[in-house]
Amino acid sequence: MKFLKGPQLFSLARKKAERLGVRQERGISLAELIRRVQEAEGYQPCFNKREVCDQKNCCWRASCAAKIGE
Repeated sequence: MKFLKGPQLFSLARKKAERLGVRQERGISLAELIRRVQEAEGYQPCFNKREVCDQKNCCWRASCAAKIGE
């Protein structure tokens, strides 16, 4: 997946959340929504929480603040 940010990233997160049946209440932060989607997809809910990412197949990896690890 390519790097996205701002409204494009939020739109993608909302669409994925809807498809996966992930709860989205009013005022939820982008990072929290992505973490819920990550969990629903079987990944650790770690978006913007780690310094190094080792989740090779996570689609949020390019937009996360973590450095990409091996």
